[in-house]
Amino acid sequence: MFQLGKTIVSEDIIEKDFVCNLHACKGICCVEGDAGAPLDQDEIKILDDIYDTVKPFLRKEGIEAIEQQGTYIVRDNGDLETPLVNGAECAYVTFDDKQTALCGIEEAYNKGLVDWKKPISCHLYPVRIEEYSDFAAVNYHKWQICDDACTLGKELQVPVYKFVKDALVRKFGEDWYSELEKTAQKLGR
Repeated sequence: MFQLGKTIVSEDIIEKDFVCNLHACKGICCVEGDAGAPLDQDEIKILDDIYDTVKPFLRKEGIEAIEQQGTYIVRDNGDLETPLVNGAECAYVTFDDKQTALCGIEEAYNKGLVDWKKPISCHLYPVRIEEYSDFAAVNYHKWQICDDACTLGKELQVPVYKFVKDALVRKFGEDWYSELEKTAQKLGR
């Protein structure tokens, strides 16, 4: 672990390799698990604001889940997250003709209809951020369903921090990322 500004960063994001391999995993991270995508407080207003624009990109089941549960939910512990369809996939998930899970929000973004790509937790994955009162912990999340991504990352020699560069810049800014790169260079990555 090392400190960058008001963050404590796990060296795993520098030492581990990762490149998402949608051909192998079919986007299962958007389907598996027992919770929706974690959301920041400022993201819930964004979801409310863009829902009507994103709605045409969603599946019927996703629309029903959102209209029953809301554009986001609040867990018993106060955590904010995206709603799920029948306790399974994220309500914002779509599937292509090969049954690969995609994000309806990101599809609207790619078409230039919204200026928000997707929740930062999704954009950052496999990096997870835990916010504390005085700092944020920046950690690598190892999940077995992403073994193919670890294999591809190792083959291509792409460290986690480089794979999620755009998301880290989005979350913490260019200066923070530049400092992360300097630290990675000192560690030989």
